[in-house]
Amino acid sequence: MGLHDQYGLTPVVNARGTFTPLGVSRSTDQVAAATAEALSGFFVMEELKDLAGRTIVEVLGGEAGTVVHCASAALTLAVAATMTGTSRARIAALPDAAGMPTTVLLPAGHAVDYGHPIVQDIRLAGATPVLVGSDAGCPLDELEEHLARPDVACLLLVSSRLTRGQDVPLTEAVAAAHRRQVPVIIDGAGQDLRIDELLGTGADLVIVSAQKYLASPTAGLVIGRAGLVRAVRAQDKGIGRAMKPSKEAIFGVVAALRARREMDRPAWRREQDAKVARFTARAGRLPGISAASVQDPTGLPFSRVRLGVDPAHAGLTAAGLALALRNGSPQIWVMDHDQDQGDLTLELVPLTDAELDLILGRLAESLPGR
Repeated sequence: MGLHDQYGLTPVVNARGTFTPLGVSRSTDQVAAATAEALSGFFVMEELKDLAGRTIVEVLGGEAGTVVHCASAALTLAVAATMTGTSRARIAALPDAAGMPTTVLLPAGHAVDYGHPIVQDIRLAGATPVLVGSDAGCPLDELEEHLARPDVACLLLVSSRLTRGQDVPLTEAVAAAHRRQVPVIIDGAGQDLRIDELLGTGADLVIVSAQKYLASPTAGLVIGRAGLVRAVRAQDKGIGRAMKPSKEAIFGVVAALRARREMDRPAWRREQDAKVARFTARAGRLPGISAASVQDPTGLPFSRVRLGVDPAHAGLTAAGLALALRNGSPQIWVMDHDQDQGDLTLELVPLTDAELDLILGRLAESLPGR
């Protein structure tokens, strides 16, 4: 008996992407086995963190890396690291930040909400977020003015499809901060497939979620300058104690990273594109439905399915179709952020052929008169 039947839980087909309310991702058997084996053993945790750090650098790059409980925790601890360095007194004092630089600059359009506001992650460190520009954009000259302030701890930039307004040129923003000796953190929570690109901006720290496309247990990875990574690890003696990674999460991360090292990226991308092509060809034959392949707006290396819903021919709106999919059993969740414009988006990366057939069948069943 599976877990859903055993505990009376709702079965779900997740075509919404690495969505935290649905459990984010599917781990491989290798990752699951490493995680399970770790649960039955005792380990010197500092050795495990060293192992994780070495593996992060070997697979993803950067001078150093470490694992914390999740990407949200990583944001708080990275901000704290820019305020305290490795000073034991400062680390013990947080979130009382008296005498420390406390301003965290953030482009206004990067003040995203992942289910909670990113500015709360900043405040948890005892820092004060200061938004620069507007939702329309953050001009570099305005950013440079704020970087001249004497109380700036760091600049925080976000790489996510959730950002608003004109794109902030990350490399130029990093260079502007470094001219003022201000460290830069990039939050790339779902961007682990673009780590090399984000590190290439010159950012001091890059943060990703290990449970997204790495598909490990819940964990946040902090990658970048060795001194700042040491300062992140030093937070374990302060607020980081509540944000520490577990032994099983660390082993799961290491297993996932080793699998990533062996991954044939071009072949994987061809496989994802072929899966999308097969799905769009079949979905596009449904009445009132147009189907197309679309690329991720942040540059992740795979395509998604965009369904256009014509109510006059489909018999219901995009919102109505999304609701019909979710009301069935199993529930099917899709990206519905553009449903008011008549579009739904599906991410197929973790799905099996049987699940794709199920989604296509449910799409057909949901169309009135089909």
